[in-house]
Amino acid sequence: MRTAIFGGAMKDYKKINNTADFGKMIRDKRKKLGYTQQYLCDVTGISTSFISDLENGKETAELGKAIFLANMLGLDVGLMERG
Repeated sequence: MRTAIFGGAMKDYKKINNTADFGKMIRDKRKKLGYTQQYLCDVTGISTSFISDLENGKETAELGKAIFLANMLGLDVGLMERG
């Protein structure tokens, strides 16, 4: 974990280097909340196959759906300039 200032507050964040890292964060947060893939499907209308593909790091997952799902799990997705 790293720490940075977001919106004036110090927050921890994890650097995402690839789709597998992103998927792992989604899976870990889902499990931490006690949600099943089926529950997320029921609440969001996103298919369980998409959620599974995303959690397994499938590179062709739709970015919009991926960001929406992360936000639904309470995760913010952002970009930060290096350097």
